Amino acid sequence: MEILQQITALRDELNQHNYNYYVLDAPTISDFEFDMKLKELQALEAKHPEYFDASSPTQRVGGAVTKNFNTVLHEYRMYSLDNAYSIDELREWEKRVHKNLGTDDVQYTCELKYDGASISISYENGLLTKAVTRGDGFQGDEVTTNIKTIRSVPLKLKGDYPAKFDIRGEIVLPLEGFAKMNAELVEIGETPYSNPRNTASGSLKLQDSAEVAKRPLDCLLYSLIGPNLPIDTQFHGLEKAREWGFKVPKESRMAASIDEVIAFIEHWDHHRHDLPFETDGVVIKVNDLHQQEELGYTAKSPRWAVAYKFKAERVSTRLNSISYQVGRTGAITPVANLEPVQLAGTIVKRASLHNADQIEKLDIRVGDEVFVEKGGEIIPKIIQVDFEKRPADSEPTVYITHCPECFTELERKEGEAQHYCPNFYGCPPQIIGRVQHYISRKAMDIEGLGGETVALLYNSGLIENYADLYELKKEQVTPLERMADKSAQNLVDGIEKSKEVPFERVLYALGIRYVGETVAKKLAKHYKSIDNLAQASLMDLILVDEIGDRIAQSVVGFFENEENRKIVERLKGYGVQLESNAVEVAPASDLLAGKTLVVSGVFTKFSREELKNGIAANGGKVGSTISKKTDYVVAGDNMGPSKLEKATQLGVKIISEDEFLELLSN
Repeated sequence: MEILQQITALRDELNQHNYNYYVLDAPTISDFEFDMKLKELQALEAKHPEYFDASSPTQRVGGAVTKNFNTVLHEYRMYSLDNAYSIDELREWEKRVHKNLGTDDVQYTCELKYDGASISISYENGLLTKAVTRGDGFQGDEVTTNIKTIRSVPLKLKGDYPAKFDIRGEIVLPLEGFAKMNAELVEIGETPYSNPRNTASGSLKLQDSAEVAKRPLDCLLYSLIGPNLPIDTQFHGLEKAREWGFKVPKESRMAASIDEVIAFIEHWDHHRHDLPFETDGVVIKVNDLHQQEELGYTAKSPRWAVAYKFKAERVSTRLNSISYQVGRTGAITPVANLEPVQLAGTIVKRASLHNADQIEKLDIRVGDEVFVEKGGEIIPKIIQVDFEKRPADSEPTVYITHCPECFTELERKEGEAQHYCPNFYGCPPQIIGRVQHYISRKAMDIEGLGGETVALLYNSGLIENYADLYELKKEQVTPLERMADKSAQNLVDGIEKSKEVPFERVLYALGIRYVGETVAKKLAKHYKSIDNLAQASLMDLILVDEIGDRIAQSVVGFFENEENRKIVERLKGYGVQLESNAVEVAPASDLLAGKTLVVSGVFTKFSREELKNGIAANGGKVGSTISKKTDYVVAGDNMGPSKLEKATQLGVKIISEDEFLELLSN
């Protein structure tokens, strides 16, 4: 009994610390101390499995894998809300409420409308039993295992909670956590997530709950549902939910009139960017539950509630100038330089104008007063020009005709939106950009060499192309800014090690336009060496599976250029891998004929290359990215979260290496 008491005491203590940190935002111990206590509890539970408890704090780390999410009927339907987009619409809603109730004596609860994924969580006898997504309102997907990993969701309640009830809320991703997740993805070369709402929603459908546990998700609760609840108003329900251990936003307020509601809306329309979460409006509810019952529902929405939606924040500012950026392919991107203005909580100074057609379409001119919005609350964009404030001496924007960096005349090919600088070998941003691409993680992955250092090497006259990297000496690099002796040695060592990178990645690193990772692999597999590829005709290339005219013309054009051929010969001389070492193996079977499989993660029985070879040897196609055409994802440990999310969204079947072997044996 002494061990059980020790385990119970640790559970109670850790649950309280969890509540202090994630609900009250008032931690009383350090993260290190918490982790030490959690490890102590994990060790005790491992030694004494007879004391297992599903509500233990150790169960939040995840690990269970859900292959298919069961569809579950909501015991109480999850309705959507009618929207109001103006104060006039809000007053009209109030009139209907008064008319239907036959009284003006109505109070309201005002709550911020958080932009996340709706969830319904069921509790019985104080324990979390089930969590279901909104779905179509009548039924949703059961995501209980994933919800249990969210620290602000109580697994076990405290106080005078009812025997059985549901609580509704929103799963959100705090802005700080979202920014950190994206920074980590960019660092490893993955595509960042588009916005917090979609990322939160996608997280609920990840199959591996351990991956969900790694995400800084939060859960904000706002509505109790069930029979004979010990509450008589909406606001009372929020207070009771807090007492039982739920995280209920403290911003909610009681309002005695619609004027007080409007004051709440105006306050948060101005201050919403001070919040750690995204919010897109205010939900107004009739406070009295008996009045709610009397008002009832339409076919889609409760008559007793409405969502006031904030307008997408738009500001007016002056367009001071238009500058032009040059990418590594020579593509020109026009950029609007604005009079600094505060928008959605940040100072905006610049906005992309995309291309010449966009400038012409909006008739944007320097000196104009322009309206700027943040697309999806993230990216600034010019919506329109305030023509009433246009200066009398305004002149139409004439798109540049020459490169802003090297002054070469620009080209624009038929059917393309962007202008290009054709000075491939003399334009500094293109040269620097190509070398930066060459050293990138998915290409040569040269350790010790970053984008800023590449620019420094070029501006110091040490390199003019990526072949020059292989002639760099430590003593040349050491004097550079922020380059100590050890850093210089790491850089030189990293360049030397890049000679081991396989042909398909070298081909991608060369930066041939339209030749991405997948195309590079296909060309490397088909032609086996750079010499064979260089000699291929346009027709030869087009006949290769999935290689179209545009790619073929780009490849032919690359090797027709004498400067490119010289660089390739130099790379060969330095020992860079420009031919395939793969041994051609006849298919062992055609079991996977017509199937596309993507391999991702770390495996225990085989290496990723062995699995890929096994797919090819059995007639299958190895895909590099997950799409609708993917039949299976062979997944190991540490599979990329974005790949996992995409596979789930597209309904692609995910199998383990053991299931892959079973597939072949069948």
